[in-house]
Amino acid sequence: MSEENEAVLSCCCAACGIAEVDDIKLKECGECDLVRYCSNACQKNHKSQHKEACKMRAAELRDELLFRQPESNHHGDCPICCLPLSIDKEKSCMISCCSKVVCEGCDHANKIREIEGKLKFKCPFCRTPITSNDEADKQRTNRIKMNDPVAICQEGVAHFEKGDPNKAFEYFTKASGLGDVEAHYLLSLLYHNGHGVEKDRGKQIHHLEQAAIGGHPRARHNLGCDEEESGNIERAVKHYIIAAKEGYDGSIKPLMEYFKEGFVSKEDLASTLRAHQAAVDATKSPQREAAKEFYRLQKEWGAHTHTEDC
Repeated sequence: MSEENEAVLSCCCAACGIAEVDDIKLKECGECDLVRYCSNACQKNHKSQHKEACKMRAAELRDELLFRQPESNHHGDCPICCLPLSIDKEKSCMISCCSKVVCEGCDHANKIREIEGKLKFKCPFCRTPITSNDEADKQRTNRIKMNDPVAICQEGVAHFEKGDPNKAFEYFTKASGLGDVEAHYLLSLLYHNGHGVEKDRGKQIHHLEQAAIGGHPRARHNLGCDEEESGNIERAVKHYIIAAKEGYDGSIKPLMEYFKEGFVSKEDLASTLRAHQAAVDATKSPQREAAKEFYRLQKEWGAHTHTEDC
């Protein structure tokens, strides 16, 4: 179909042919961008003729969205130093008072400042005094009442760790509805394992895709594994490349294997490895390296002390 014909169709109702003029307004098909209608009746009458083309175009649009490289991983940037947060959740912490995820470098630097200055411990972001675990639970409850998706997701995690996957499912569902990417990923795990809900591969893939679109590298990698198991190597490779470019180490190995088998070009592999390293390097800073070294020494000292006690 020529561009001229497409332009004409976009200005006319696909069912009755009436043009969009004056008070006649056309609306797009809810699933694709191929046709427009002047009324619900016209859309209903045209459904049988448009069904196949609509389904194909909707799938194309979904893939365009799904295989778009996210600007960053789903954690985003540390709100204090404004550097990208690491994929490794052990290198950051979520503060219950404001639901902000802060990198270990900023958190450690704040603690050192407070200890050296003999100051009261406060949240490194909003400066709310840090008290007991009970107070932290109350703060999270207040955030949940405010429909904070991060706090809601964390509450779901807490319930799952307590052995209540049903309650966890409720919180994850609510958090995902509010746009929390991690909640989508956790829901995919529940549907995969049948925890708190019946196993459902369709819903598992849906939530994996939503998480992947939001920049969740592990979800992206899992989609690659699923496509690989289904024999869709080309789609699997696309997912692995995107995950690797987000800094996910786990996707490097399958890409190397597919490179040997000829499914990945030398140029694509090289650009992916460069992007992977750049994503990892972007999460590093002197402050974060200092925190990493501190916690490494602390861990070693703890192990040494435990051995002596035994």
